[in-house]
Amino acid sequence: MVREVLSQYLSADGFTIVEAGDGDAAVEAVTEHGPDLVLLDLMLPKRNGLDVLSFIRSTSQLPVILLTARGEEADRVRGLEAGADDYVVKPFSAREVVARVRSVLRRSAEASSESAMISEFGDIVVDPSRWTVTKNGETVDLPRKEFELLNCFLAHPGEALTREDLLQKVWSSSTEWQDPSTVTVHVRRLRGRLETDPSKPKHLVTVFGVGYRFDP
Repeated sequence: MVREVLSQYLSADGFTIVEAGDGDAAVEAVTEHGPDLVLLDLMLPKRNGLDVLSFIRSTSQLPVILLTARGEEADRVRGLEAGADDYVVKPFSAREVVARVRSVLRRSAEASSESAMISEFGDIVVDPSRWTVTKNGETVDLPRKEFELLNCFLAHPGEALTREDLLQKVWSSSTEWQDPSTVTVHVRRLRGRLETDPSKPKHLVTVFGVGYRFDP
């Protein structure tokens, strides 16, 4: 089974593994063990992967990597929009998965340890040290990867960043591993949460033929 193979590879690489054979068991394992990262197959019995992801995001910003089949593009996009940090498409090599796990954990640790000044633009206030965003005084709940993407934009005001730039800075990935459309999905979600009119963004602006620019 894929789960057993990945468990063996990750254990050999020094990780402590907790396995779950279905969606209900996955929710129970996350609740009981509080892991540092979840590898989540979309095709799970009892409770599918998207439902498990929704549960995780309702309680934490725990990093999640999706395991998806090649024909599950729609579900993959839904997973990214729901807050998944990365995905791996089957068939994949166990070595690739281990590398993805290390990359996501590294990014998560870096983001958690960063201490930055509070940023304000328009009616939005971002406090990176507390992982909080408010708009008009109301809390805006951002999935971890959207928060990291916003922090990246805040660190590069006025700069035109390509999707490849953002993959490198936020996902620590190249387009060999990650589809640039991942960035598009996350920017669209971020606009929906922060912009007054997401169809006419004032802060997260598209630079046609290049990528995106943050205008404070």
